[in-house]
Amino acid sequence: MKNVEHIGIAVKDMEAAEKLFSSLFNSQPYKRETIPSEFVETSFFKVNQTKIELLEATSPDSAIARFIEKKGEGFHHVAFEVEDILAEMERLKAEGFVLLNDIPKNGADNKLVCFLHPKGTNGMLIELCQEIR
Repeated sequence: MKNVEHIGIAVKDMEAAEKLFSSLFNSQPYKRETIPSEFVETSFFKVNQTKIELLEATSPDSAIARFIEKKGEGFHHVAFEVEDILAEMERLKAEGFVLLNDIPKNGADNKLVCFLHPKGTNGMLIELCQEIR
């Protein structure tokens, strides 16, 4: 793992959250993107080298909607940049981690992604990200 790629925050209302974080960071989001396969809309801020991803459900059946229903708005996941997502997935499986997907998915911000089950990571959802070349 090379570095923290971004921090994901689940929100109920993207417009209100963008306004709040724009005030907090004194900057506007640099990108908004819908990921239809995950039923989520994302908005990205950059604070120096740190990216913050806001996530709003576009369907009541989405993982984000279920997360907010269970835990409320707030910290959702931390994402780590990897050079070779397939190799990292194999390494982590061999170490005993449970992957939530067997093959990388197309994610937001031009990334291939895979999530680790939080039951094996002290309750924290971890995302692996590789830039799509």
